[in-house]
Amino acid sequence: MKWVTWKNIGVDRMACIWLIRRWIDPKAEFTFISSGEKSSQKDGKPFDIPGEHYSHHGGHCTFYALLEENKITDPILKRIAQIVDEADEIQEVTLEPAAVGLDLICRGLRQISKDDFEALERGSLIYDALHAQLKLDSPK
Repeated sequence: MKWVTWKNIGVDRMACIWLIRRWIDPKAEFTFISSGEKSSQKDGKPFDIPGEHYSHHGGHCTFYALLEENKITDPILKRIAQIVDEADEIQEVTLEPAAVGLDLICRGLRQISKDDFEALERGSLIYDALHAQLKLDSPK
């Protein structure tokens, strides 16, 4: 399936792409459109674009929407959703100390990457590592 989002991916879009590829649609193809641009059906299934089905809802990031819509209940992915949520959304209370660092790393990856495709490849490694460590740290 084709998926579409805005260019200059950051912490939430990187996380969403990683989630889509690993748990929702392993053969996913991604297209990036200019920020503010509306997507068309030919571009693909839109995500993390305001007003679209897969977007921010109820004060939560798009990663949460993808988990909920696809009925993914893995506790490690829920924890990653909390981290991404705090990194991407303004929160009254912060509970995830990794959120600030994750956001900083994702913004830095965008700066050192030639385009969004390279940034998402590098970002996928970060999210793989985060998932592996959280899984190791989780109670058995």
